[in-house]
Amino acid sequence: MPTFLSPTATARRVGLAALVSAVVLATGPTATAQAPDPRVAVDCGPHDRTRQALRALTDHDGIAGAAVLVTDPTAGRHCARWTETAGTADLRTGRPMNATDRLRAGSVTKTFTAAVVLQLVAERRLSLDAPADRYLPGVLPADGRDGRPITVRQLLRHTSGLPDYLDAPEWAHLERLRYRHFEPRDLVARALELPRPESTWHYATTNYLVLGMIVREVTGRSAEAEITRRVIEPLGLRDTHWPGGDVRLRGPHSRSYFTDGGGRRVDGTDWNMTFGGVGGALVSSQRDLTRFATALFDGRLLPAPQLAEMRRTVEVDTDRLWPGARYGLGLISTPLTCGGLWWGHAGTVPGGHRALVAVGPGGRSVAVALNQVPASLRAESDFLNLVDQSLCEGRPSERTSA
Repeated sequence: MPTFLSPTATARRVGLAALVSAVVLATGPTATAQAPDPRVAVDCGPHDRTRQALRALTDHDGIAGAAVLVTDPTAGRHCARWTETAGTADLRTGRPMNATDRLRAGSVTKTFTAAVVLQLVAERRLSLDAPADRYLPGVLPADGRDGRPITVRQLLRHTSGLPDYLDAPEWAHLERLRYRHFEPRDLVARALELPRPESTWHYATTNYLVLGMIVREVTGRSAEAEITRRVIEPLGLRDTHWPGGDVRLRGPHSRSYFTDGGGRRVDGTDWNMTFGGVGGALVSSQRDLTRFATALFDGRLLPAPQLAEMRRTVEVDTDRLWPGARYGLGLISTPLTCGGLWWGHAGTVPGGHRALVAVGPGGRSVAVALNQVPASLRAESDFLNLVDQSLCEGRPSERTSA
């Protein structure tokens, strides 16, 4: 089922605030499928609809490169993981896109942060319904939009009523801030100078910077260090790291591209991501994001009560997320055309990387990587359609109905 953003939301997302907060190639796109062990004769299916959805992004929407990694525990050992790719990872060299490169994960980082906050809740070191002021006295306004104190739950769910610092006028000129270093407290303070949002649900990376500050107060260590200690290292996420103030990407990675003020496609790979912090700075890979999402939903990271809290969702503002989406505690849910929901998160960074990881019914997961941000309503729709097709194609319910 195609989903669309409003024109104003598309403009925001092409810039920055929605998912961080959310030219056809001369070489021509190519599509490849990861083959099973060549010693084993096995047919894993053509994945035609997934390939077609992927190619729409490169052939018709002008995305430089796109890759999808699908993991399906019900598909048998030799077909349990497959990839499709299209386009180019590096326009200078012509290197094809692949599903193993690292990329900037953007707001997928928020799910990592939420998982650690909920681990602290399970340890009774935090309370979801406690005022944030209990942990950070004097940092936030005394009252939220409903006249009551802002709680940890509201920060996780984007219902705190806090403005997003990424909506400040200076963020309309992204290239001017590309190499600047930011501190979380300064960004939160800038957000509090902005008008309060009118809607009940307002996606704001400000919420997650505050949560990171709370984690530091409760544990005595930075939220980045706690996420590394509690999630990244135990799960063996070898491609996942915090870049800090380093503008370069370490290890094999796709380049990323954005359109500058003059309408030219520019390499945006090097970028200081301190502005994103624990709301958007992680570097990862499709494999690592899949491993993280799988561990989250199979209970390796959180006890059942806290995982259930993550899945308690609220309606969203469709200017900031797509219609049909709902938001939990660091999780997005979206209906599938083949029935059920996918659960996960998407992320966008200003330099051009777009990431998404989602788990659907039956445990099938998809991780998507783009190295250029969709720049139109059609491209946004095609991006979401790729997620839907990857999770739906070949499902037993679909085959039965066909």
